[in-house]
Amino acid sequence: MAITMTDAAAARVSSFLTNRGKGIGLRLGVKTTGCSGLAYVLEFVDELADEDQVFEQDGVKIIVDAKSLIHLDGTELDFVKEGLNEGFQFNNPNAKGECGCGESFSV
Repeated sequence: MAITMTDAAAARVSSFLTNRGKGIGLRLGVKTTGCSGLAYVLEFVDELADEDQVFEQDGVKIIVDAKSLIHLDGTELDFVKEGLNEGFQFNNPNAKGECGCGESFSV
C-alpha cells in the first residue's frame, strides 16, 4: 500500500508546513459526504495516532489513517495551477466515479 505525491505537491506541502511553523506532515483522508459518497480531507498533523501509516517523499510526510487507506491506496497527490486557480488534485485509481461538482467520489 502506498501514497505518492508529485514534486509540485511535495513543494507545496513543505511550504505550508514551513509557513505554519509546526507540524510533522499532512493528513490525507476521506469522509462520508456529498452526492457520490466520499470526499477527500487534508489537514495538518502535529501528532501521529497509533493506526496512522506514514508515507514520505522528498522529506515530506503524508499521513493516512487505516480506514482511509483502503480507499486511497495507490493515490498520487498533485498540486496544479490552471490560470488563476490552484489546488491539490487527487489521482486515485480506486475512484469509480465523481459527482458533477467534483467534491466527492465513489469507489
